Amino acid sequence: MDLRQLRGFVAVAGAGTVTGAADRLGLAPASVSEQVRRLEDSLGVALFERTPQGMRLTEPGATLLARAQALLDHAEEVRRVVTGRRRRVRIGALEMLAAVKLPAVIRRLSERCPDLDVDVRALTRQDLLAEVTRGGLDAALLVDSGPAIGGLGFVPPPGLDFADVDEVRLFLVAAPGGDRDPLLVSAPGCSIRLAADQVFGAEVPRRELTSLATAREWTRQGLGRALLPDFVTEADLASGALVPLDLDAPVLAVRLVWQRGRESALRDVLYAMSV
Repeated sequence: MDLRQLRGFVAVAGAGTVTGAADRLGLAPASVSEQVRRLEDSLGVALFERTPQGMRLTEPGATLLARAQALLDHAEEVRRVVTGRRRRVRIGALEMLAAVKLPAVIRRLSERCPDLDVDVRALTRQDLLAEVTRGGLDAALLVDSGPAIGGLGFVPPPGLDFADVDEVRLFLVAAPGGDRDPLLVSAPGCSIRLAADQVFGAEVPRRELTSLATAREWTRQGLGRALLPDFVTEADLASGALVPLDLDAPVLAVRLVWQRGRESALRDVLYAMSV
């Protein structure tokens, strides 16, 4: 097997289709399909099941995927050392985490690794997980809960690992003297919305808004109550603009996710997240 075959294999595993992998690699689908076929021939095993829904990893394919990216990372590190290019890491995050949590991490990375360039992208959770799986991002920062990825109620792609690097406390809040109903929630894809759905269920009267910022402002103006994260409510609770309501709210995890087997390539990011 060679590096081109491995890149094609990783791209197909991430995209789920040969066409999607070809778009990402800038190649013709026939070329990517041939790379995968040659890799399967050289290993003597089937790496994918070809289904009407796309390409699904076999057990040998899943085993290879856990190691293939590490091989590609090592090859890239050798190339970087030989050519003298600067290192680069691509981190994605939910918009609220990119604004609140990432600046301190970027500062620690700059101090620890002055030769490291960091690219940051703010995306939705679905896009973050897809980009990590496809290799468009090295790691992503999101909000979740439980002992495995997807505890908030979403289905993650296979082959990811994670570390919990911080926590998010939730507060049920309202304006002093303001309305307690309806429950003001953000859009369905939002992690805090998923948490609210788990806490309150589907029966509680609610009004769906476009963002946490909008839910916070409507709550401040007395139009209902909202379940909001600590970094959104801290100043308002301190000033009295919002008051906490009685609720044993769950504590969520700030979770860094990456492709399994890439710990070595991400050691500096993991260190900066854990400090």
